[in-house]
Amino acid sequence: MARSASVPDEDSGAPPHDLVDEAATAKAVVDARGVVTEWSEGAHRLLGYPPSEVVGRPGAVLLADGVPPGLLDSLLTLPRWSGAATLRHREGHSLTVNLLAHLRQNDGAGSEWLLLTAAGRLGTSPEDDAFLRRSFTQSACTTALYDTGLRLVRANADMQRVIGLPEEAMRGLRVSEIVHHPQADRTEQAMRRALDTGERQDLQVSLQLAGHERPSVWTVSLAPVRADDGRTQGVLLSAHDMTEQHLARQRLALVNEASLRIGSTLDLVRTAQELADVAVPGLADFVTVDLLPSIDDGDDPPTGSPKGPVRLRRVAHQSVLQGCPEAVVPNGTVAVYPDGSTAAECLALGRPLIQHVTGEAMEQVLRQTPERGERMRRFGFHSVLAVPMRARGLTLGVATFSRHRNPEPFEQDDLLLGREITDRAGLCIDNARRFTRERATSLTLQSSLLPQRLPEQSALEIASRYLPATTRAGVGGDWFDVIPLSGARVALVVGDVVGHGIQASATMGRLRTAVRTLADVDLPPDELLTHLDDLVGHLAAGADDTGDIGATCLYAVYDPVSRRCSLARAGHPVPALLTPDGQAEFLDVPAGLPLGLGGLPFESVERELPEGSVLALYTDGLVEAGSRDIDDGMDTLLRTLPSSATSLEGTCDVVLRTMLTERPADDVALLVARTRALDTFHVASWDVPPDTAEVAVARKKACRQLAEWDLDACAFVTELVVSELVTNAIRHAEPPIELRLIYDRSLICEVSDGSTTAPHMRRARTYDEGGRGLLLVAQTCRSWGARHTGDGKVIWAEQALP
Repeated sequence: MARSASVPDEDSGAPPHDLVDEAATAKAVVDARGVVTEWSEGAHRLLGYPPSEVVGRPGAVLLADGVPPGLLDSLLTLPRWSGAATLRHREGHSLTVNLLAHLRQNDGAGSEWLLLTAAGRLGTSPEDDAFLRRSFTQSACTTALYDTGLRLVRANADMQRVIGLPEEAMRGLRVSEIVHHPQADRTEQAMRRALDTGERQDLQVSLQLAGHERPSVWTVSLAPVRADDGRTQGVLLSAHDMTEQHLARQRLALVNEASLRIGSTLDLVRTAQELADVAVPGLADFVTVDLLPSIDDGDDPPTGSPKGPVRLRRVAHQSVLQGCPEAVVPNGTVAVYPDGSTAAECLALGRPLIQHVTGEAMEQVLRQTPERGERMRRFGFHSVLAVPMRARGLTLGVATFSRHRNPEPFEQDDLLLGREITDRAGLCIDNARRFTRERATSLTLQSSLLPQRLPEQSALEIASRYLPATTRAGVGGDWFDVIPLSGARVALVVGDVVGHGIQASATMGRLRTAVRTLADVDLPPDELLTHLDDLVGHLAAGADDTGDIGATCLYAVYDPVSRRCSLARAGHPVPALLTPDGQAEFLDVPAGLPLGLGGLPFESVERELPEGSVLALYTDGLVEAGSRDIDDGMDTLLRTLPSSATSLEGTCDVVLRTMLTERPADDVALLVARTRALDTFHVASWDVPPDTAEVAVARKKACRQLAEWDLDACAFVTELVVSELVTNAIRHAEPPIELRLIYDRSLICEVSDGSTTAPHMRRARTYDEGGRGLLLVAQTCRSWGARHTGDGKVIWAEQALP
């Protein structure tokens, strides 16, 4: 007889406290030919056959009635099978068991069946009944049982904890009698439907339970309990606390609403009021938006955080109470906020701030600003959240959220939500401020929306032109950009927003900012356009009826090391390429839908470009000037490029002079770039075997290369960077691993591997043995990051040259 696992065999190696009896389950494995390949001790206990008498024999000999023809072949199409089977015991009698079979793949890549059944049966005994009762009582799910009169019969421990009453105090009472709340009546109605229909009822209820500080949200499942003859004997109530999930959904809904409502125009006051309207009552009971006085004039606010007493102009407020009776400062009025006030402290710290209105804090407000303190005391302010409104590194003002009707104090999640919607409003307000400042002159506005100075980089020689439209519709939304990327690569962007005027310019500014943000995380061209498409969709959803929002865009990334250029476009004209031998052609880049339409993915192509090739990126205003058909315009551009001047500035002049015979009716953006290549002298790479002993070898190779470049001053930092990045790749990534140094305007160290997981910098604790490497890299280098490739990733760090 098999020994029970509760009395372990000293020779078995099982721990004395292990109560799991593996022999209580009979297991066998049958291959695709029906031959038994494995036989457990539980199977031996069940049927009496030792493994030596079964393994290697057909499993059919164990079936009392044999295997029906074709059964095994039909079973091979099923992932799992269960049913009753009559087996032959070693002593000759038959034994009917419930058999469970799983189809799986064996080590030889073939199919086999894992057969399981219980070697013993669970009997029904008083101990079993007590076990079942304890299981109900101790269940982690909040559960209660009601009879057909909807009277409570049993309540488990968690239900007693939630209600705050023992089972004896609730037994025989209905839900509406236990919980005095309108939702209790709704629950009873659902219980009655469950009894009448015999179908499970699911509902969500929100109620304030006695002894709980705040309302809670529950999902409730009401299942009819039936007897063996089908009669309904009662209802089983199971409830799950979904309060945190509900609050999270509410916050997400508020963020979505903010993305739709805030920034619908470039009107500063309206944007501030939209922020206040969105936040009431979802986040606060009373909201004020105050800006620095210089903002109204369109000027740049002073840099840094305002110190000491601060003067702010009230531009918007909103309240759950009609007429905003809590407001002391009327809209448009400048007021002084003294030291220690919530607004002044928030601006001085430069970060969001939560303050709970204690008695001592109220006395301070009454001393400094008696009228404000009196209003706060009269309406019962108890919690205040202040968020600095910032955009593009400038402090614009402060948004203050207060609670006096909602009894819950502000928490960290509320702070994150307030910062999210305030940042969104701040960006929109800053757009409006910039428009107000620059609308006096069209030329100033046009130049401010384009790169004022192209960044220094070695991969491309760049020249550009921008001509505004002459129509009274206003400045259009054409733009271009040059964005340095990691690894000495450079991104080229040309885009065109539909329409003209302020809305088109604002949308263009948002898209250009978004492209720079997405380019900073090194997204491939097709993925970047996908994210940009989502952004345009959100902007269109939140726009007013003045017109649709849409745009086209072309995004290209050039790598001077491999001389390869990757491109993708969203409804934009194809770029032109002029090779060093004078041949001009249009690159075959899949068109893609314009931004904002969505629905289809974008595609990118990669092309190796000879050094000295010229790429021409442009907007449709160049090839559609006058009454020219776009196809004719593109043909003219292709004929013009080979005959243009050798310098890129001259090329721009020749192209514009040829293509534009008169002032264009649409904006024109032209970006031309001549490719350069980093030769082998400026790039060094080595394969690194996945062995930690190779870290020292990699350091030595890097130092020798620095000596060849006469960059010994960079050796110390480079050794640190190489050690950290190569060690991380060996320990946490997958081969192949490669170390590469690039000597450009900076010194770039790259380590590539075959893994897609990227490292994260953290601050090591006192006794941690690791966790400081990337922190040291970040401290000693100008920048570092990671970018994904088709077969892994690259971790890079960039040092400034001596």
